[in-house]
Amino acid sequence: MASQASRDGAGKIRVLIVDDSASVRTTLSAILSGDPELEVMGAAADPYLAAEKIRAQVPDVLFLDIEMPRMDGLTFLRKIMAQRPIPVVICSSLATDRSDVMMEALAAGAVDVITKPRVDTAQFLNESRMLICDVAKAAAHARVRAGTRRQPKMVVEAKHMADVVVPPISETRTASLRRSIPRTEPLVCIGASTGGTEALAAVLTRLPAASPPILIVQHMPEKFTAAFARRLDGICQVAVKEAADGDLLVAGRVLIAPGNRHMLLRRTGSRYTVAIEEGPYVCRHRPSVDVLFRTAAQNAGANAMGVLLTGMGDDGARGLSEMRDMGSHTVAQDEETSIVFGMPREAIELGAARKVLPLHKVAEEILRHCAATAQAPHTVQAAS
Repeated sequence: MASQASRDGAGKIRVLIVDDSASVRTTLSAILSGDPELEVMGAAADPYLAAEKIRAQVPDVLFLDIEMPRMDGLTFLRKIMAQRPIPVVICSSLATDRSDVMMEALAAGAVDVITKPRVDTAQFLNESRMLICDVAKAAAHARVRAGTRRQPKMVVEAKHMADVVVPPISETRTASLRRSIPRTEPLVCIGASTGGTEALAAVLTRLPAASPPILIVQHMPEKFTAAFARRLDGICQVAVKEAADGDLLVAGRVLIAPGNRHMLLRRTGSRYTVAIEEGPYVCRHRPSVDVLFRTAAQNAGANAMGVLLTGMGDDGARGLSEMRDMGSHTVAQDEETSIVFGMPREAIELGAARKVLPLHKVAEEILRHCAATAQAPHTVQAAS
């Protein structure tokens, strides 16, 4: 496991890069070395060379390619997790035929998946730099498997708020808007980031086929979200799919925001649909949990339930607070069961969460609250 010093801020986070492409190793090294909190301790062209470096000095984070000579990355990942678990980030190209392998890597213990840096334009390079450095820091703070170390608070850096995609409502309008939203069947919005793929699987596999409609934002690159949805669909009683613009919310269906697109909730009368839109990064992410949660607050109010799971940063914290202000039931995952206690912590400190629960209690709370909401008189729930 990574050293306590580097994770708690007394030293830089040490990163080892394993990729057979010299240009990728060079680009990743330049990006990571440019962040004052990160240090590239080395780079290796294959897992055998990486193993030699790890024997000499254990990194805090390992960036790992999948397709490499002599040993593939997935096999190397499994060996690491069996012998000496350290946080591993899979760094892959945007290839659809690799997306299912990425899901295997996450199931095998990788803490996150990112795409290889894009350098074709300044905008893409800047976005790649931001995401790669953020993921490295999140991975360094992650619990690997059954680790129980208390997690330090991470600094939340400047970024766009949800206002750049969805205009906020004023405090004076909140009460009147709450009264104007008609009572409908309940729906659930869930946000997650680092560690979220396994956390979401743990929640969704506990839900019956007749569950309320669920919308999910999981921070994940484009093209991988479709594979993630297929994986969940194969192990859950609920139907899971990558969301498409205009999809209708129906009971028993889970819609996952596509990578690199924001997902918004829309209402027409008592019917809900989703809109899939482009736009700036919000809270350093696209899709953003805050964007989904804000539209749920404004369009569903007390009909909605918001759940914020494991992840670095504060995406979703403000949106969850807005949902609570509009009468939604709100839940944050507790520290003990979070891989990275960043997003839930920020929400808890804002007072956004009505309940703080361990992961294994979240599905039960979804079913309990939605059953109670469906049977309740058609009055607007007051915030408490």
